[in-house]
Amino acid sequence: MTRTVVESKTKTAVLGFDEPFCVIGERINPTGRKKLAAELEAGDFSTVEKDAVAQVLAGATVLDINAGVVYNSNPNPNETEPPLMKKIVELVQGLVDVPLCIDSSVPGALEAGLEVCEGRPLLNSVTGEEERLEQILPLVKKYNVPVVAISNDDTGISEDPDVRFAVAKKIVERAADFGIPAHDIVVDPLVMPVGAMATAGLQVFALVRRLREELGVNTTCGASNISFGLPNRHGINNAFLPMAMGAGMTSAIMNPVALPVTQKAIAEKKAAVEAAGIILPEAMDDEAFVTMFGLGSTKPRAGKEMEAIRAANFLTNNDPHGGEWIKFNKPPAAEGEEGRGRGGRAGGRRRRA
Repeated sequence: MTRTVVESKTKTAVLGFDEPFCVIGERINPTGRKKLAAELEAGDFSTVEKDAVAQVLAGATVLDINAGVVYNSNPNPNETEPPLMKKIVELVQGLVDVPLCIDSSVPGALEAGLEVCEGRPLLNSVTGEEERLEQILPLVKKYNVPVVAISNDDTGISEDPDVRFAVAKKIVERAADFGIPAHDIVVDPLVMPVGAMATAGLQVFALVRRLREELGVNTTCGASNISFGLPNRHGINNAFLPMAMGAGMTSAIMNPVALPVTQKAIAEKKAAVEAAGIILPEAMDDEAFVTMFGLGSTKPRAGKEMEAIRAANFLTNNDPHGGEWIKFNKPPAAEGEEGRGRGGRAGGRRRRA
């Protein structure tokens, strides 16, 4: 049975067909997050720290680390990304003890992350493009780490699932030439938005089955891609993830956190409640208010996608006796009891071939 092992200094996460679904937290990524990008350029890592802790508390078993900031002061990522990647990896592994996924399109940034990462991280990513294969596969071999293989090549992303399968097969075969086993290749078959391609869901389910049965590899995806551009994206994601798991998908790069309700949303709801003539207790705080009216929470917490994944793990017997499901549904910890993981760690070792 295929098992892809990733490790921090003291913890192990396993991707496998008979293992619980692996959630790779995606929040530490400045792409599309202008505020985070500006903070990182200014040397402010406070949001990174909050996102790292919140994702682990919400149930992420691996954290993706992306340092892809385009600096206003220096637009050359080959110069700016490697030192930033090193800094973020060191910071995050000092806060939380889960394996990391080092994510960059810049080979120098990937190696900078590998050099300081404790344990055995996942590398994200290699594609079927010849130049990328020659750059990334030697790194995978040198540091003895698993790698995400994205099913596009020099011709781009094909809408034909047979072409995407062929690209994945090519990457697995080329990796074998470097002495990299198939169990260390985690294929991303590329999820298309169902709003743009009606068969996107059916395509990826069929592709995942082929990748499992014919290549024997684990799989991952950017889970939210399926719902891009549509209303109630969480509803679509909640259905997609268990269906993908049923087809054999073993991990996803996703946001495990339901973001806090904003003060603006709270104020608008309070105004609506007041207009309806409802009188609230004077001592009611915001958390009690949003809970009563089903708005969510004023604090980061596990999102609905995590609920769907936990339920699917239970139903597929990857949560024996429902222990994780029961723990997931316990009332949240009282204020001050949440814990922040381990702090101030240093040292550790890296694994090389």
